[in-house]
Amino acid sequence: MDIEVLGTGCANCKTTVALIGQMAQAKGMAITLSKVEDLRDIMAYGVMSTPGVVVDGKVVHAGGVPSRDKIAQWLAA
Repeated sequence: MDIEVLGTGCANCKTTVALIGQMAQAKGMAITLSKVEDLRDIMAYGVMSTPGVVVDGKVVHAGGVPSRDKIAQWLAA
């Protein structure tokens, strides 16, 4: 599973990266977690508010830190 967090480095973006990483580790899942900080790359996904989350090439979240339940759903898919 490939997960990208879109954001320019704000506190919410950092929290999102950490939360996804912690939850994947707790579930024993091997994921590729990366951070996209270039504004052009973020806008290429059509995300206008960060943090955004892309799972396997599909935007699944934009704006605000996602809930633990939402992250669990992404990891279960």
